[in-house]
Amino acid sequence: MPRPKFAARVVAEPDLTEGAFDRLQASIDPEWIDEALEATGTATLRRRRLPAEQVIWLVLGMALYRDRRIDELVAKLDLALPGRRGVSPAPSSVTQARARLGDEPLRWLFERCSEHWAHSSAREHAWRGLAVYGVDGTTVRVPDSTENRAHFGTHSAGAERGESGYPLARVVTLMALRTHLVAAMRFGPFSVGEKTYAKGLWAQVPDHSLVIVDRNFYDAAALFPLQDHGASRHWLIRARRDVKWRTVEKFGPGDELVETQPNHTVRDNEPSIPKRWVMRAIRYQRRGFPPQTLLTSMLDPRAFPAEEVAALYHERWEIELGYGEVKTRMLERFEAIRSRRPIGVAQELWGVALAYNLVRLEMTRIADEAGVPPTRISFTMALGLIRDEWGWCAVTSPGAIPKHLRKLRAEVARFVLPPRRERSCPRAVKLKMSNYPRKRP
Repeated sequence: MPRPKFAARVVAEPDLTEGAFDRLQASIDPEWIDEALEATGTATLRRRRLPAEQVIWLVLGMALYRDRRIDELVAKLDLALPGRRGVSPAPSSVTQARARLGDEPLRWLFERCSEHWAHSSAREHAWRGLAVYGVDGTTVRVPDSTENRAHFGTHSAGAERGESGYPLARVVTLMALRTHLVAAMRFGPFSVGEKTYAKGLWAQVPDHSLVIVDRNFYDAAALFPLQDHGASRHWLIRARRDVKWRTVEKFGPGDELVETQPNHTVRDNEPSIPKRWVMRAIRYQRRGFPPQTLLTSMLDPRAFPAEEVAALYHERWEIELGYGEVKTRMLERFEAIRSRRPIGVAQELWGVALAYNLVRLEMTRIADEAGVPPTRISFTMALGLIRDEWGWCAVTSPGAIPKHLRKLRAEVARFVLPPRRERSCPRAVKLKMSNYPRKRP
């Protein structure tokens, strides 16, 4: 099979008779790869056994195939110096190529692609004219090397359980909730809090949008500038118990205009925050759950009805489902990252985010063809399709590919999940602790 060729610029919706992995490759404009390498000063200046642009595809392959060794991926991708097919680079060459590339080109490419894909998908699936996003954090386990432990740190569970067995990277993302495409990402040492990383995401929120966040992200220094800068940028959050306010006007049962007073320390650091911060409080209760109060910058009760706002808040959970897709399905519950140095971990994290977005982009196309929301498409099936086509196309004759792809498209219904059921009771988890003693670092 000839080496995969990077297609020309693709802007319009691709032909659905093309293969999923072909479209996955075509989704990344090859000029973006060149720009990423040039903008970060890592363009391949001479003929190497593994040019920089091919290393980018190697890192994406590492994210899609967690059970494959890196040298196997090089062979499977047919990554080698042009004109030298069948001669794979030595393992040391791959390591050196990844080190030369670093993480900046992957970061640049992810941000360019996510800007193109995630925001357009959020706009396409808007709610009352607002693109719906979520911001939340998670952790990723990294290999237990001296460098990783020193850079990322560990989680301490108290004197009884001690430190976590592996170093942890903290990751915070801005996600388009209705398509799960990641629009922006920040990560680093575990000791840095989620709100600190989130500060680097607020500027990425576009106009005419809504960001749904967990109550731990309640921060006047972040939320007020979000609504104050730009056009029609809103936030929605569940109220913490320690937040106090005064009712200004009642819109209806459980729907009020309220004001709160940010503390003087916050105002000293952010002079644009007013002494009295006006917001809307919506009280509601779902069957089987305790009463809840939501706070939001969407002040107009006619444009944003309280019942719809209360229902919309629970789409915040989509970001948790997105994290589950990455950790459980893509990374297959293995040790998430392979690299034993922080720069390699960063390179892989950008690669994982970009590969996840590529799969999710394919899912939006399948959803369009099936006439269902993207959240009704099985991530497991879509990921399997891309993996299988990658391997299948390597051993089949080119003439058989169109027939095979038409058959896949005819079976699109197998990707569609049943409608989500409404949970009628709170979540409860019983975690069985291991009987084995913990291995201390």
